[in-house]
Parts: sequence; structure tokens; C-alpha cells
Amino acid sequence: MSDIAIKAEKTVISGRIKLTAGKSESNRALLIRALCEESFEIENLAIAKDTTTMERLLESKGTVKDVGPAGTTMRFLTALYATTPGDFLLTGSERMKNRPIEILVDALRELGADIEYTEKEGCPPLKIKGKKLKGGTVQMDGSVSSQYLSALIMVGPTLAGGLNIVLEGKIASVPYLTMTLKLIKLFGAEYTWEGNVIKIKEGKYKAQNYVIEADWSAASYWYEIAALSQSAELEIIGLKKESLQGDSAIVDIFEKLGVSTRFAEDGVFLKKNTDFVLPEKLTYDFSNCPDVAQTLASTVAGLGVEGHFTGLESLRIKETDRIQAIKDELEKFNIKVDILGDDEIVVNKGGVFEAKRVIETYDDHRVAMSIAPLCLLQNDYLRIKEPGVVEKSYPDFWKDLNDVGLVSKVI
Repeated sequence: MSDIAIKAEKTVISGRIKLTAGKSESNRALLIRALCEESFEIENLAIAKDTTTMERLLESKGTVKDVGPAGTTMRFLTALYATTPGDFLLTGSERMKNRPIEILVDALRELGADIEYTEKEGCPPLKIKGKKLKGGTVQMDGSVSSQYLSALIMVGPTLAGGLNIVLEGKIASVPYLTMTLKLIKLFGAEYTWEGNVIKIKEGKYKAQNYVIEADWSAASYWYEIAALSQSAELEIIGLKKESLQGDSAIVDIFEKLGVSTRFAEDGVFLKKNTDFVLPEKLTYDFSNCPDVAQTLASTVAGLGVEGHFTGLESLRIKETDRIQAIKDELEKFNIKVDILGDDEIVVNKGGVFEAKRVIETYDDHRVAMSIAPLCLLQNDYLRIKEPGVVEKSYPDFWKDLNDVGLVSKVI
């Protein structure tokens, strides 16, 4: 896809957005359905590329499964095919071939899985000879990616004797683990989580129709738009107050930046409080919601609030090194970003938003979507390279922005 240029034709923002469904919840529901002896209906399934890729691969009869850049799909299918009789080759994009998967593979091998690396040690592609596995106890580093743990948790009930997972270190993205555990329970699995041990009982999933909630990660960009606008009143359809998604934490985070949330039966109403006095500094630990850290980094940069953010370890191994990416792109606006170790950044005050900027997206949807709302602060077009990356999680992103006056054109 060609580059696009985006410009805010108005800074008073209003509208009604039917938000895309959550890919995290969708992909978990798809995997559980694949593990269930009976099929069931999944309503409001995400149209994100990660989800359509996973759905297509699950339906495919072929043995070569190319996930492209979809990390969740790679990790979930690794666990599925390791426990499914047959021969499989799991591969992906060049970036995927450099993303680590060793922690999950090692745990599956401990349970008897037959998995080989065909290129770089510790990374896809993977040659898998799937078979029914016995359960047991595995130890896993919980600090790297919750997707490894979620993949094991979902296949846990299908293992003979069940599965015990002993978690080591700080546990990353606890809400994603909670989402996984609540979903397996909803579909009939039994588990306990006491201290650092998750025990999953052997059993069978029970089919039942399921409706996917809208995506709170996607909603974060609308909160950013509201915060950076002159004024805003937005209705976002499909979000729930009692959500399985950790990124619903944005309700409380953006309250600190002057954006209020009112829940309704079928979604939320956002409003910018124009008389709100912004804080000098926003400090937040994103351990439980790392996918919205870039959104907040761009937001505080645009508002002139210093941001001190921790809990960012997992951002290093996403579609790109997101910590470095947000530094490089925000510094194009003369905003200094300090990286402190592997899990901490400081977004300093300042910035120049008047001139044209060209934004790299690094084949990463969240880079594109977190930077795009900064067009509200420019008097000229903001150019974004490879805007098609948004298809990974929010294919209608540019269309929805256009509908509220953040207009883009292909260049």
C-alpha cells in the first residue's frame, strides 16, 4: 500500500464508532473451538488480520501453516499442533523468524512434544510432529510473554492428567492470563491459581455459542484523539464495563488526562473535559496493559505532560522493538525520549508539531495508530508510511478516523 497523509480538518471531534472486535479474545475463542469436540458459533469475531489468518489456518487442510507477522497465532498454533496428531510446519514473516519462541517450545518438549527448529535456533519456522501428550508439571518464566502461558493453559485440559504450570519471575500481562483462564472455565475447564502455580484439570471443553467484545486496545486511540482534540464527544459501540481485557485500564488512565467515560448498555461515551487542569507528570506501570503504552506515550507528548512509564519489557519482542520505535518516531517531533533499561521510558516535555513529519511504521500496527492522532496538533499533513499495517488489528482505522474529520489521502 502507498503512504498516506493525514490531516485534521477539524479539532472539535464528535461521532459514533462501531468499534472492531478484540483479536485477543477472538483468537482464544478460535483455539478453544479447535480443541472442542463439537463446533460452536462465535459471534462478532474480529476482522483483524491476526484473527482472519488464524481462522483460515485452522480451517486449512494443508500441513504448512504460514502465520505471516501474527505472533499470537504462531504461539497458539504451536501448542495446538504439538498436541494434535500429524505433521506440521509453522512459519511466518521474516520478522516472525526472528521472534523468540524457545520458552514455549521448551515447555512443550518437557511434556513430550516433538518440535524442531528448521532455521534459527529458538525461533520459527517450527517442524512439529504432533501427538497426544501427557500432562505434568512445567516451569516457565512468566516475565516475557503471557502468550506462551495462554497457549499452554488452553491445551492444558486436553493433556492426560492435566497440567501444572509453575511461574517464575514477575508475571507479564496478568489480565491476558486472567482472560484465558476465565474463557477456559466458561467452556467447562477447571483450574486453580494459587501463588505461582496454575493447575489445570484434565477434561473436555463444552461447546456453547459465544459473543466477542469490542477491542479496548483499539479504543485507546479514540481516547487519545479525545485528549488531543480541542473538544470531543464520542460514542464507542461494543465495549463493556465488566471486561475480560486488561486494556480497559485506559478508562482510569485517561481520566487523569481529562477524558471521562460514561458506560451505556451497548458501549461508552467519551468526553473531553475542556476545563481540566493537566498534571505536570503522568507515572504509570504498564505491566498489565503493555499494548496501550505507545498510545499514552504519544498522548502525553502531544499534551506536554511528562510521562514516566514502566513495565514495558514485552514491547521489545513485539512486531518491532516498540520501545525504540516510539523513541525514534516521537523524536521526529523534537520530543526527547529517554530509555532506561529494558522496561522504562521517560517522555519529556516539549515538541514541535507544526511542520510536516514522515512516520515509519516498522510493519507494526500500533506504531501507526498511536502516532496518527498527533495530526490534530499539526497545520499540515502528517505522512505515514505503510499504513496497511493497521489491518493486523483494526482494518477500518483510517475509515473511522475519516468519518470524524481526520482525513487521509493516498500519496
